[in-house]
Amino acid sequence: MSKGVASEMLSTRPLGDTGMEITRTGFGSWAVAGSGWRFGWGPTDDAESVAAIRHAIESGVNWIDTAAVYGLGHSEELVGRAISALPEADRPLVFTKAGLVWDPENPTAAPSRIMRPDSVRREVDDSLRRLGVERIDLYQVHWPDTGESLEYAGDGNGGVSPNATPLEEYWQVMAELKAEGKVRAIGLSNHTVDLLARAEKIAHVDAIQPPFSAINRSAAPEIAWAGQHNAGVIVYSPMQSGLLTGAFTVERAKALSADDWRASHADFTTGLAANLALADALRPIAARHDVTVAEIAIAWVLAWPGVAGAIVGARRAAQVDGWRGAGAVKLTADDLENIGSAITVTGAGTGPTHP
Repeated sequence: MSKGVASEMLSTRPLGDTGMEITRTGFGSWAVAGSGWRFGWGPTDDAESVAAIRHAIESGVNWIDTAAVYGLGHSEELVGRAISALPEADRPLVFTKAGLVWDPENPTAAPSRIMRPDSVRREVDDSLRRLGVERIDLYQVHWPDTGESLEYAGDGNGGVSPNATPLEEYWQVMAELKAEGKVRAIGLSNHTVDLLARAEKIAHVDAIQPPFSAINRSAAPEIAWAGQHNAGVIVYSPMQSGLLTGAFTVERAKALSADDWRASHADFTTGLAANLALADALRPIAARHDVTVAEIAIAWVLAWPGVAGAIVGARRAAQVDGWRGAGAVKLTADDLENIGSAITVTGAGTGPTHP
């Protein structure tokens, strides 16, 4: 635990107008999903993964974000295992996602973006079973339906097929699931402002989940839209998949296993030098606050108006201790100016440089 932040660590924010109060950081369970599928992070140990989830909960983190596609169902099963022994009152909020459908006969193929009503209803029932819960607290559309495969994690470069389900149709079925009580709230992940506006005409967008970090700042317009429409905002990859932890190096990038999706991603290859330079620029700010570089990276994301919480992954319990205090870090105007200048100087990423 970082010094000086424990007393404020468990502060919460409203998640839009859902009635849910969430801690500033939530446990992200993509990385614990294991290998053997297209977007895995390499081999993991299930016992360590469950221990990491439980440690986050015991530390006060009150929500977990997962998705059906993570580990092709395995991540949801691990979350279910981690929370099953907890009394109902002690269980965290559970958020998951639908819309990336895999071929069981070819698990390493890229999943397809499919949001047909029949597919969504099958997915929600499967997720409820794997998670071992009666209701999902936040059910999200993982990506816009294009009817084609998701060719690269984090890149919206799948094509649009004539068979793609229109947003109006899939958002209607999400609203129906909420009305039926299978889910408490509904959200959209990786959807642009124009798509959010179309969805809002059908049913209220309770929450959005865009990628956002000091490296990837392109979702600023979506965050602003959410603030104008009382939609909650939780962001993913605030440490850019490990690059802004302060522990990542060129050597680690070169040593990534072949079944780790990061090994061939531009952030870890052509953009690596600029990204690590930005992480280095956060070190003196972390020293001033007596916290980790990771906590500064997350605090920068949380400083953006409208952001209620950030999803942060961990594969081992000790990793949770490196970020769980981020919500209590109060960046000063000078800190924000220093970070903005570092973004400009290093040339890392794209998007606005200041909250």
